[in-house]
Amino acid sequence: MDNISFYLQQPFAQHALLAAGLVAVACGAIGPFVVMRRMAFAVHGTSELAFTGAAAGLLIAGNAVAGALCGSLVVAAIIGVLGERESERDASIGVVLAFGLGIGVLLLGYYHGFATAATNILFGDIFGVSTGQLVLLGAIAVAVVAVMTGIYRPLLFASVDPEVAAARGVHTRALGLVFLVALAVTVTEAAQVVGTLLVLSLAITPAAAAQRLTASPLRATLLSVLFALVASEAGLVASLASSTVKPSVFITSISFGIYVACRLGGPFVQARVPRTA
Repeated sequence: MDNISFYLQQPFAQHALLAAGLVAVACGAIGPFVVMRRMAFAVHGTSELAFTGAAAGLLIAGNAVAGALCGSLVVAAIIGVLGERESERDASIGVVLAFGLGIGVLLLGYYHGFATAATNILFGDIFGVSTGQLVLLGAIAVAVVAVMTGIYRPLLFASVDPEVAAARGVHTRALGLVFLVALAVTVTEAAQVVGTLLVLSLAITPAAAAQRLTASPLRATLLSVLFALVASEAGLVASLASSTVKPSVFITSISFGIYVACRLGGPFVQARVPRTA
C-alpha cells in the first residue's frame, strides 16, 4: 500500500490515471454501437492499421500519434466506402488489413531512428503520457462524446433497423461514415493506453458485458462507460502495485472478468429488472 501511495503522488501515475479515464469514457460511449452494428472486426482492423499510420508518421514527420490518427481516418473512409453492406464489410476489412500491415512493415524498415513510438502504438505506453498528449486525449474524448450524443437517436434507429430508417429519411450512409470516423479516433486514443493489439478490451468488452445486463440502449451505454472506467483505473493501480506486470495485462483481465460475471449473472438481473427502452 505504501508503494501505491508513493506512486500515486508522482506526475507520471497521475497522468496515466487521467489518460485511462478519458480513454475509458470514449470507448465506453462508442462500444455499444460497435456491438450493435456488428463491427468488432472493424475495430480490430482499424486498431492494427493505426500501426501503419504510426510508421508513416514517424517516417514523414517524426510524429507517430498524428500518423496513427491519420491512418485510422483513412482506414475508416475505406471501410465506409468498400464495406457499406454488412455482408461485404468483413472481407473488405480483411483485404485492407493484410495490405496495410505489409505497408507498415515496409515503412518502418525505411525509418532509421528509434521505432519505440511506433511499437508503443501496438503495445501501449500509458505511463509515458505527457502533458501535451493528455490534453490531446482530453480533446478527443470530449469530441467523441459530443459527436455520439449528437447522433445518438438517429444512429440507434439506423443500427436497429437500417431499412426502415432509410425509408423514414434518415441518412444512414452519412451516419455510418460519421460513426466510423468517431470509431477511428477512439481506437487511436485507446491504442496509447492498451495498444492496438488489445484495444478490443476497452472498445468491445465493456459494451458486450453491459448488454448482458440490460436491454435499454441508454443504460447499456452508461454501464459500458462504468465498466471501462473500472477496468482501466483498477488495472493501472494493480500494475503500480505489481511493478512487474504491464497495465494492459491487468486491464484486459479485469475487463474480461467483468464480461464473464455479466454473462453468468445477466439472465438473473434481466429477470428482475423491467424491460424499458
